[in-house]
Amino acid sequence: MDAQRRVTAVLGPTNTGKTHYAIDRMLSHRTGVIGLPLRLLAREVYDRIVAKVGPSVVALVTGEERIVPDRTQYWVCTTEAMPLEIGADFVAVDEIQLCADADRGHVFTDRLLRARGLIETLFLGSDTMRGAIAGLVPHVTFLKRDRLSTLTYSGSKKISRMPERSAMVGFSVENVYAIAELIRRQKGGCAVVMGALSPRTRNAQVALYQNGDVDYLVATDAIGMGLNLDIKHVAFSATAKFDGRRMRALYPQELAQIAGRAGRHTEDGTFGVTGEARPFDEDVVEAIESHRFAPVKKLHWRNDSMDFGSADRLIRSLEAPTFNDWLTRARDADDVLALKALSALPEVQDRLTEPKRVQLLWDVCRIPDFRSSSGPEHTTLLTRIFEFLVGRGLGGGRIPSDWLATAIKRIDKTEGDIDTLSRRLAYIRTWTYVTQRKNWVEDETHWREETRAVEDRLSDALHAALTQRFVDRRTSVLLRRLKQKEALVAEVNDKGEVTVEGEFAGKLEGFRFKQDASATPDAAKTLAQAALQALKPEFHLRADRFYNAPDTELDFTEQGGLMWGTNAVGKLVKGAEPAKPAVEAFVDEEAGPEVVEKVRRRLQHFIDRKVAAQFDPLLAMGRDEALTGLARGFAFRLSEAMGVLPRDAVAAEVKELDQDARGALRKHGVRFGQFTIFLPALLKPAPTRLRLVLWSLWNGLQEFPESPPPGLVTIPNVAEVPKQHYTLAGYHPAGTRAIRIDMLERLADILRQKDSRAGFEATPDMLSITGMTLDQFSDLMGGLGYKGEKAERPKVKAETPKAPEISEEAAAAIAAGQPIPEEVSILAPVVEPEPEAEAAAPEMESFYTFTWAPKPRFQRPERKEGEARAPRGDRPQGDRPQGDRTQGDRPQGDRPKGDRPKGDRPHGDRPRGDRPKDGQRPKGDYKGGKPQRDDKKPIYEARPPRAEKPIDPDNPFAALLALKGKV
Repeated sequence: MDAQRRVTAVLGPTNTGKTHYAIDRMLSHRTGVIGLPLRLLAREVYDRIVAKVGPSVVALVTGEERIVPDRTQYWVCTTEAMPLEIGADFVAVDEIQLCADADRGHVFTDRLLRARGLIETLFLGSDTMRGAIAGLVPHVTFLKRDRLSTLTYSGSKKISRMPERSAMVGFSVENVYAIAELIRRQKGGCAVVMGALSPRTRNAQVALYQNGDVDYLVATDAIGMGLNLDIKHVAFSATAKFDGRRMRALYPQELAQIAGRAGRHTEDGTFGVTGEARPFDEDVVEAIESHRFAPVKKLHWRNDSMDFGSADRLIRSLEAPTFNDWLTRARDADDVLALKALSALPEVQDRLTEPKRVQLLWDVCRIPDFRSSSGPEHTTLLTRIFEFLVGRGLGGGRIPSDWLATAIKRIDKTEGDIDTLSRRLAYIRTWTYVTQRKNWVEDETHWREETRAVEDRLSDALHAALTQRFVDRRTSVLLRRLKQKEALVAEVNDKGEVTVEGEFAGKLEGFRFKQDASATPDAAKTLAQAALQALKPEFHLRADRFYNAPDTELDFTEQGGLMWGTNAVGKLVKGAEPAKPAVEAFVDEEAGPEVVEKVRRRLQHFIDRKVAAQFDPLLAMGRDEALTGLARGFAFRLSEAMGVLPRDAVAAEVKELDQDARGALRKHGVRFGQFTIFLPALLKPAPTRLRLVLWSLWNGLQEFPESPPPGLVTIPNVAEVPKQHYTLAGYHPAGTRAIRIDMLERLADILRQKDSRAGFEATPDMLSITGMTLDQFSDLMGGLGYKGEKAERPKVKAETPKAPEISEEAAAAIAAGQPIPEEVSILAPVVEPEPEAEAAAPEMESFYTFTWAPKPRFQRPERKEGEARAPRGDRPQGDRPQGDRTQGDRPQGDRPKGDRPKGDRPHGDRPRGDRPKDGQRPKGDYKGGKPQRDDKKPIYEARPPRAEKPIDPDNPFAALLALKGKV
């Protein structure tokens, strides 16, 4: 063989620098072609060569991409796309061991047999190909290259314990996604590399890993084909894969090809298994570590001398056998299967009239099924494209631009999830491949640019979707900065949002930092430290702002919390006295004791001023030194109750107060009501809300009762709520409702004017005060000790008075302008309405009659025979609230007329009826100090009538007594 056409086989394991050696050899020649197994690897090598010699002399040719400058010297191609007829000085084929691959092996075998450079040819691959190359390529020279680093088996590791700079390998999309999701949750994220990715997406994902944004890579076996990455450990999540036809175990040399990605250049690497993958057998480990595998015995081959005389002859030529011991006929690939399917269609057979059309059909059948769609779907697409290309004449047609534009527009959408974007990317790869074929479309340059632009947009969208789903950007930035030992930059905006290196880390709520819960455990601690470091000056600035803030910016909650705007900054705690609560500030320890004390002092000032403002009448009464004796003691009781006391609880103390003491208390606004003793100013919503909080704090409640909404006269009376809670809220329970205390006393003033023995009806004033319907008012009165009897009566309609009419004679005189004669009546006689034939049923209305009917406090025991009657003072008097009606209880003019509570004059054990005015006597004669009986107007007495005794026949007045009531 001529020395100028030397052939060299550079063989060795991974990480031996074979590809780097081939690039250097090619650039030493004037022209050269290098074939690579993957489009991704071809793009990587193209970029490396462009960086050395510039883009003007380097071409990139793959099935879907074609960049060919006018002055091209070096061609970087996929193995299938290598131009063999250009006569380059140098030719190289990488990963030549793929000659043994069942699917693509025939392509690599063809290059091994036919691809030659004018000066130099290199075949790069595994040492397992030594025998086959020696048997098929005469005068070949072998160059053995040893691995630059050591590869060691490290056994099985959980993903949670996977070291940094690791690559986990899966053999299905589902497996890859599952591992990537787990790593994102536990480690902050990972990059994803698959053979189906476009070069643009793959490069963007690899950049995440290479730049240190993430420390983990999840990939398919695509990383085994020459992708040079900084990987220290490779972990297999499975040891079997689906090869397109069946599930099978990976061969040791395939495992070695992938495991060899660990340990680049002179750095040692490790490999192992993870997840559910079984550990490797010792012989497999030994083979991978020592790089010794069984040699390749057979190479897949397909006849390259094709007969285009007809479809059948073409198929027979592709199925031609081989008689070389090193070769075996390859199984039908996708292009052969598509050819057999299309050639069987009548509409295709009719158009196969010339060898050129058969060759065109073969070119169409070689369109890859990037979509991995079903056979019929792919066949239908190829048939349509073939029909367009046949057109008029001998295959001189073109794919219509409008049809191609519609197909591309349907794909050009960047929204959707990862799977949707991946499918669209596979579709556009089909059209990218079609537009790269010469004379298949009109305006080839436009459509090549258009499909490339759509692919780039989908690639960017897919990269963004992969990153969003499988990368916690914040954690990756933090880890990268920490590795570089750089100071982390943290900021706080006006809304209290904290960012570290531009990534959201949490929020400053008041004086406490709330970290974002989505941070991974590994980064959470670092994130918190970086954020709190940046917050130290912010704590002091915020504390100064808070200390100088007006009270209007602060508030307390009904559960005792202290708020600054919408942020909780502290809480109330029990103090030395009910009206003197203490405070507890919510401040992170990192803020320092100075900030804590400043916040605490400001909160204490706020609550002290709030209590002083809302409870001013009560506090003023406590400071009044003029109150002495019983009045001062009662003022203390009222202060303990925070301005509201049920009267029945202090009835004895109220009776002991003289008029001077009551007058002194009234000067401070104390009102002695029939049911409650209270300060009206403290029934307003703001003091009521504060009273409930302070009382709950003092009594150690875990959950504080909430104050009712302002403006309600009555609220529901819930049985589970203690009565004291209603009293503190300013309400008195009665029936199914609780009525506001001040409105209840107004109602009591009206009720005292009614005769509760004889009974009375509810007036509009009563209903207006309570805001109730008649039935609701009846329930309320029942709760106050009254019995209501419901009845019906005809509804009385108010009659509209009819204007009198002028008589006809008077009207005539007025019309004539003459005076009306005296004998003429001015008004017309009243016409009596004719009685209706049948009176309509009167409209009925309901009404209640209320009488005093208090429930007895206890059942009176029956007296035994001969037992003495209990003294009058020892008898139970009922449970009706006692009025406080001591005469002269207050000075005249102390209250406007009508404002003095009627309950201040005890005149018995029930509300009194109408009484005569001063200086007047009731109608009827008084004799012996008692009014005489008037049969027309019955007299009602408080005590029940005496039981009549039987007439004693021996009584001399028996005859007169018998006539009693008859005369």
